[in-house]
Amino acid sequence: MNIRVRKLIGTVVLLILVIVWSLLGMAFAQAPFIAESRLVQFFYYVIAGLGWVLPAMPIVTWMARPDPTT
Repeated sequence: MNIRVRKLIGTVVLLILVIVWSLLGMAFAQAPFIAESRLVQFFYYVIAGLGWVLPAMPIVTWMARPDPTT
């Protein structure tokens, strides 16, 4: 698979990841134990806001892999 196809697939997967992550983050933010405390809300949004980076890193690494030479 060449780099152009990997970048196309990776872009679509990253968009899906970000959309699903944000929707789940909004849904979990409505939990009573999060909504009641501002301190818990702060830490929740920091973790939820940066948390998508961990699953995205392998995708980006896979996308940037050079083409195999034949």
